[in-house]
Amino acid sequence: MDKRTLSVVKRTSVGKNSLKSLRKEGFIPAVMYGHSDNTLFSVNEREFGKKFKVISENTIIDLKDGKDVYHVLIKDFDEDVLKGNILHLDFYEVEKGKSLNTIVPLHIEGSSVGVRLGGSLETLVHEIQVECLPKDIPEEIIVNIENLEIGQSIHVKDLAEIKGVKFLTSPEQVITHVTKAGAAAIEEDEAETVEE
Repeated sequence: MDKRTLSVVKRTSVGKNSLKSLRKEGFIPAVMYGHSDNTLFSVNEREFGKKFKVISENTIIDLKDGKDVYHVLIKDFDEDVLKGNILHLDFYEVEKGKSLNTIVPLHIEGSSVGVRLGGSLETLVHEIQVECLPKDIPEEIIVNIENLEIGQSIHVKDLAEIKGVKFLTSPEQVITHVTKAGAAAIEEDEAETVEE
């Protein structure tokens, strides 16, 4: 499990004007959805950018506000696509010893037998939903495709079990498969011919 620390400051100001001012000063407005109530924070944009090159929903973060520490996950965020700036952050407070649902990325590993024989690898799912304790959240789940031949698929049910982690995504969900090279193009041509 990946874990990082982030300094935050509680804020009381709300409204568009105050949020604009906050962003101009180099801070990201944030909300933490806590166990009993919600708390407004501001996050230093530069610090966040250095520590979080990639935003992940399965990284436990220690939010530090003076002596107070909150254990959270990033629940959601708003981004200015053109400028690449984070406009707003939503944190979800987690409880130690209490299971939670989160998303974990899948990492395709190995060189498929089917691809080496001329097949085409298609990955349909890049992450799955899991249930586990905060301390057991995997950074990623490995999907080994070395023995995957043409015409074969790997489903969620084929993943190696991880102690303390329950897969919530349907066991029958196809993660990746190898098809004959050009099969997709042939199917498209046939579909177009039928339509004509």
